[in-house]
Amino acid sequence: MIVDCAIYRDGRRTEGPDDFSDALDEARAAGDAFLWVGMHEPTAKEFDHVSQEFGLHPLAVEDALTAHQRPKLEVYDDSLFVVLKPVLYDEGTDTVTAGELMVFIGDSFVVTVRHGEGAPLAAVRHRLEQEPDVLRHGPTAVLYAVSDAVVDHYIEVAAELQADLEELEAEVFAPSASDTKNTAARIYGFKRQVLEFRRATSPLLQPMDRLAFGEVPFVHDHAQPFFRDVADHLTKANEYIEGLDRLLSDALAAHLAQMGLRQNDDMRKISAWAAMAAVPTMVAGIYGMNFEHMPELGHVWGYPAVLVVMAAACLGLHRMFKRRGWL
Repeated sequence: MIVDCAIYRDGRRTEGPDDFSDALDEARAAGDAFLWVGMHEPTAKEFDHVSQEFGLHPLAVEDALTAHQRPKLEVYDDSLFVVLKPVLYDEGTDTVTAGELMVFIGDSFVVTVRHGEGAPLAAVRHRLEQEPDVLRHGPTAVLYAVSDAVVDHYIEVAAELQADLEELEAEVFAPSASDTKNTAARIYGFKRQVLEFRRATSPLLQPMDRLAFGEVPFVHDHAQPFFRDVADHLTKANEYIEGLDRLLSDALAAHLAQMGLRQNDDMRKISAWAAMAAVPTMVAGIYGMNFEHMPELGHVWGYPAVLVVMAAACLGLHRMFKRRGWL
């Protein structure tokens, strides 16, 4: 569906004809104006009308309709096609969800197509309408503002993931940590969310570099410093993500190491108790044999003496194991 459609002349919003063709002709005739059409999950029929009016390339139209695209930048004869993947982080479920945002730029027009949630188009449009000096630069300004908003939100999401990771690290290194299966599952789940995040940010580096350092049709050369700033923020976001992934790997390794230490500690305790049980078992086994001629069998104090010896041996072993930290 079409969410918004307006002509911007000299950086200010003006109402134009309802027909796309007439509105585009009016924007091109003005010289200092452009048409911005915003769409949300359009149907094939809705987008077919738009694509015919603006002369969009069939391959780009197919990508915009089917979605599930990697971030990329494609240059066609009559338009520039950019795919962005904005992300949302749900703290309640600890999940990262990626949407899709397609931007078509051509001669005096911008078409934005949004799939899923999280694309900041409404906020970007509202902010740009409050800054006519920026919007005066035309479709290039829209592409920059949209890219900047998406990338800046990457950093915000990375900061939220960092905060949750610190809580997870505290759980891993807690002295009383006992539910090891749940902790390992959380770490693996967290790594999957970081991987989903990386799929949105890493492929965007090349398109941003092209916009920042190369000559791209329909994008003004004077906008390159602004796109370089976006590329710097994107690099920062990717560094955040790489750091999160490394910390998660280290946390998993530390968790597995702690599990091994706990198992070793349990084995020491079991071995210590088994050793203490072995001494009276051995003595009782010897004196339980049915031989007629055995030492101490005829003594009155033989039975209490054996009990005392067994108790003293067990007590001595218990103190020794306790001192060595086995118990």
